[in-house]
Amino acid sequence: MASGFGYDGGRGRCFQFWQEFNKCYASADFPQQCLAQRDDYLECLHHTKEFARVTRIKTEELKQAHKNQQAAEQAKKDAKSAAESNLPRLNIIDNAKQEPVETKA
Repeated sequence: MASGFGYDGGRGRCFQFWQEFNKCYASADFPQQCLAQRDDYLECLHHTKEFARVTRIKTEELKQAHKNQQAAEQAKKDAKSAAESNLPRLNIIDNAKQEPVETKA
């Protein structure tokens, strides 16, 4: 509250910001010189920057969770198709007898 009294009778949570803004505004030649103090006071009152930051963080978390879910589904699909493949049955790829190829330098 700009009056300095909060809900419980003490100082309001933004009263210090209001005092800084009021002091700047009283001593400034141009009101544009006090934009930082005004922004601090309005942020204390309304928390607009905080809410915007929380929203950005939440959307990024949801985006990453969706990306991880798609990657897991793709890996599961690839594993299933590899398990159902006929390549080991046709002896095109023999997993049991793969030997390293020696190269001479």
